[in-house]
Amino acid sequence: MVSPPQFEPPRFIAIEGPIRVGKTSLADILADHLNARRLWDIEANPFLESFYQGKPGAAFQAQMYFLLARFRQLRALDLAANANRAVVSDYLFEKDKIFAYINLEDAELELYNRYYELFAEQVPVPDLVIYLQGKPETLRKRIAKKNVPIEHRISDEYLEEVVKAYEHFFFHYKSTDLLVIQTSEIDFIDRNEDLQELLQRLSQPVKGTQYFLPLGSAPAD
Repeated sequence: MVSPPQFEPPRFIAIEGPIRVGKTSLADILADHLNARRLWDIEANPFLESFYQGKPGAAFQAQMYFLLARFRQLRALDLAANANRAVVSDYLFEKDKIFAYINLEDAELELYNRYYELFAEQVPVPDLVIYLQGKPETLRKRIAKKNVPIEHRISDEYLEEVVKAYEHFFFHYKSTDLLVIQTSEIDFIDRNEDLQELLQRLSQPVKGTQYFLPLGSAPAD
């Protein structure tokens, strides 16, 4: 009798979701738990301040800077050289396009898309994406708690638009296996029970799009 194949854990995991949803925290936890290589999203952007100030052309400049920086980082990622070690990233290359569609004018978006399509063909695709959902009111509280000055420029309207854009994107997402976690209902940072259940879930296969909610979860607010 042939024994069933053992579960092969994903080698490249990307974590996504809107601002202050917990991407970096979860990526740090998983990288430590899996002894994985950690890949951080690009945060420094010389055009970001001008974008938040609403200066003409700043949205396109900021978006292209992010696109190029993320492309360079992922293009340099040699998965073959890390064959025996997982990689955990706190961003997905495709997330760049979410913000481009929110922030760019039609002519800018057309030019952006030409570069995006060229770059997207050259970057590795994750084996598993973890999408962290967050309600706007929960994210606003976390932004206030984190108290990063530039983030206070984010309006409630823009935050809601970002959350809706993520929801739309991942509702149609089919590129890889996807685990969806509503972080407004759990707290994997301060509730060890939630974290342990999540780690246990990730030790099992994720096929297609699946959802995770710990049985004993409590609101994270």
